[in-house]
Amino acid sequence: MKNAIRISCNRSNLKVVRDFVSTYLAAYSLSDLHLNQIVLAVDEVVANLIIHANGEDESQHLNLHLSVKDHVFGIEIEDDSKSSYAPSSYREPDLQEHIRTGKKGGVGMTLVNRIMDRVEFTTSGSRNVCRLYKKIS
Repeated sequence: MKNAIRISCNRSNLKVVRDFVSTYLAAYSLSDLHLNQIVLAVDEVVANLIIHANGEDESQHLNLHLSVKDHVFGIEIEDDSKSSYAPSSYREPDLQEHIRTGKKGGVGMTLVNRIMDRVEFTTSGSRNVCRLYKKIS
């Protein structure tokens, strides 16, 4: 089973990523709810990296690697963006204030953090890596 892909930073590749993750996880007999939650979380992170970190520059690429070990699904998303996008400094917004003011956007990572068991962002030199983990039965 294929567990790694490389995509260019184009929004059209979000469907490729969703299909890739769904196909990989199909072997683990997850409920539709859990499968869709994981796909949504991965989609949100990849979209943020494509749009915010890489400015939808198709000459830039993301590498994705999926694994399951000891009933924990893991995905590693790597790029070499040199932008000032710093997801590791993310602070959860006040959702009540968002609702009150009608603000749109800015809550995707809140959703990711609630869906996944662990979310990590690291940078080493020009290599940025996001790791997402979710326990699956």
